[in-house]
Amino acid sequence: MRKMMLAMLALTAMGAGVSTLSAPAAAAYDYPWCAQGQGYGYPGECSYRTLQQCQASVSGRLLTCGINPRFAYERRGAYVAPY
Repeated sequence: MRKMMLAMLALTAMGAGVSTLSAPAAAAYDYPWCAQGQGYGYPGECSYRTLQQCQASVSGRLLTCGINPRFAYERRGAYVAPY
C-alpha cells in the first residue's frame, strides 16, 4: 500500500513538472522592445512595451535596446479578400 501511494505521488509530481515545462513562453515576445547584449542571444529579452522602459532597464548593464523583429515584421491588419 505504501509503495502504491509513493508511486502515485511521484507520478503526480512528474505531471506537474511536465505541465510547467511545456508552458509557452510566447508572452515575452509580444512586446516591441528588446534588451540586447552579450549573454541574451538574439533578439534578446523582449519584455518592454516602450523604448523608455527598455532604456531604464538596461541602464548600467552594458546592454542596448532594439526593436523586436517578431513584432516589427508581424503582419497586422492585412486585407483579406472575401471569397
